[in-house]
Amino acid sequence: MNNSPYLLNGSKEFTGKRVLVTGGTRGIGLAIVKRLHAAGAEVVATARSIPESLPEGVGFIQADVSLPEGVDHIVQETIRKFGGLDILINNVGGSSTSTAGALTQTDEDWQTTFNANLFSSVGLDRGFLPYMAEQQSGVIVHVSSIQSRLPGTMTMPYSAAKAALVNYSKNLATQFGPMGIRINALAPGFTETEAAERLIGRMAEQAGTDYTAARQQLMDELGGIPLGRPAKPEEVAELAAFLASDRASYITGCEYVIDGGTIRTV
Repeated sequence: MNNSPYLLNGSKEFTGKRVLVTGGTRGIGLAIVKRLHAAGAEVVATARSIPESLPEGVGFIQADVSLPEGVDHIVQETIRKFGGLDILINNVGGSSTSTAGALTQTDEDWQTTFNANLFSSVGLDRGFLPYMAEQQSGVIVHVSSIQSRLPGTMTMPYSAAKAALVNYSKNLATQFGPMGIRINALAPGFTETEAAERLIGRMAEQAGTDYTAARQQLMDELGGIPLGRPAKPEEVAELAAFLASDRASYITGCEYVIDGGTIRTV
């Protein structure tokens, strides 16, 4: 069954591709899982908690990618199942620190945010790149954020971690391009996910206001969105699918922004 509103003519362009999507049980990650699975890929999703449901035929590995032992478990289980990997979508990320400003963010806040948003990708890449290098092909997509370019005043550790992820991604692409491995970053803007809703809820609580006002505050902090709305997870998944596909066979070392026009600089 076609789970994507953007999948045309029943395309099965990912048939035979082995795919891992971290954080693939909700939000953007789940949308990517559905999009690639509908196009014929063999997909495994990871998350810390067992999901209530996933599309039929999608595998699942329970692990916390922010911990070294979680990364090792994912690599081992994926190789046991697939024997290798063709596409890695490093989607896990997010911010759960205080939104009350820099002086309220502790060393632990910084460390846990970097573990989730940067070091999880570093560990998984290091685990799977030898297999991709051996087969002389592979694709890695790092889901970053427009906050790597447009830092959020209330999510400083997250913004810094995503900026580091983009820098790291570019460097990695340079090193592994000669081996036939393409590595790109995808930077969503404000996307209407459950994680975004939780962040807005925390903002509302700390500001003593309601959800609608906090949501507008977040959009205002970004400078507004010219298209007038947040992105849908399925729209971000469509860009991820393009970058992972053979249609993007000459694209590597890039960061693609999908933000409704939020970033206005050239």
